[in-house]
Amino acid sequence: MSPLDPYSGTEPRGWERSDRPPALPWPDREVEPWSPRQSGTDLSAVPQAPPRPPVRRHDESPDGPYDPPVAGRPFADDDAPTSQLPPVRDDDAPTAQLTPVRDDTVPTPPFFPAGDDAARPEADADLPEPPPGRRPPGRRRASAERPATGQPSTGRAGRNLPAAIGVGLGLGALVLVPLFFFLPGFLAVLAGAIGVGIWEMARAVRRSGAHPPLVPLLAGGVLTIGLAWFAGPDALSLGLLVTVLGTMIWRLGDGPAGFQRDITAATLIAVYVPFLGGFAAMLAAAPGDGPLRVLVTVAGVVLSDTGGYAAGANFGKHPMAPRISPKKSWEGFAGSVVAAAVGSALLIWLLFDVAPWWGALFGVAVSVAAVLGDLAESMIKRDLGVKDMSSLLPGHGGLMDRLDSILFAVPTAYLLLAVLVPVVG
Repeated sequence: MSPLDPYSGTEPRGWERSDRPPALPWPDREVEPWSPRQSGTDLSAVPQAPPRPPVRRHDESPDGPYDPPVAGRPFADDDAPTSQLPPVRDDDAPTAQLTPVRDDTVPTPPFFPAGDDAARPEADADLPEPPPGRRPPGRRRASAERPATGQPSTGRAGRNLPAAIGVGLGLGALVLVPLFFFLPGFLAVLAGAIGVGIWEMARAVRRSGAHPPLVPLLAGGVLTIGLAWFAGPDALSLGLLVTVLGTMIWRLGDGPAGFQRDITAATLIAVYVPFLGGFAAMLAAAPGDGPLRVLVTVAGVVLSDTGGYAAGANFGKHPMAPRISPKKSWEGFAGSVVAAAVGSALLIWLLFDVAPWWGALFGVAVSVAAVLGDLAESMIKRDLGVKDMSSLLPGHGGLMDRLDSILFAVPTAYLLLAVLVPVVG
């Protein structure tokens, strides 16, 4: 079969290139056969692959020229030896036939299944050591040689029991020692506790956007406690009134923006902390048996908390107020009432020579008031979005987390003891 005439225009369109000189009508042996720009070999004499579809580069218009010849795909020449021809890469070949390129100079760590730590030390022996002071990726912090860091043990109610018991005993000693050995010292302890409670409450309500003035609240709180100690119930009410009025006057200096919100929060704090705490001052200031009145009140609250914790942690199944305090149960409430009733009946009978059933009634009332106070503070914390008022006391949270039950219990105890045990003198 005679070769086609290169000038006849029958050459396939896939090989048309504007930058390629026209092929000569005779083969030129002096030119390298694999150079497509220099070779004049008759391409029709060589079996040609089907023309490739036009490929457009990203910087060319749709009507632009085809791509130039791919480097490494020469035009074959029958007269050239096969050994002189470079390898021809066929882009249509499947990828699986290509040998992957691998750099053997870089060590590749072996693969181990997740959790298979038995074979890891032997396999890691040949790997380069990581820089000192840094943990290699994928290693566990805890191992047989390095156990996990121990966490403080917590009870079923989520408390750190050793810390809670230690802090509770310390607070009890701080209250009872001055109460029986130096009564003015108890007034100082009470005023300090009220001041800390006011600070925690003012700090917590700021999460809602309210900014109650702290200085008049602290000054008014201490004044309220002192008036209740020296002058009784009428002075306690007067101290509350002075505190609220002083807070309003102080707040006028900050302008009208948010005035109602700040005064509402300040009034809540003034009633909740210093006003209710003033009843503890009146209990202690009772002539003759004031320290004993404080003792039976605090004992009733402690018995209520202890009995409720023990019963709720072991038998609690029915939530009491799941939207306010999910951990409180009716079984725990029953344990609180029973423990407070039994303990108060014994204490009231021994200390004040009152019939045990009146002491049991006192214990039930104090326990109910303590639980309501705990729920009230839990509702405030839920509304503010806080777990504890502060982290001042390890295992307890803030001081208000311990005063919440007492603040509701002391007015109840004051009224009941005024009826059951009349004041002497």
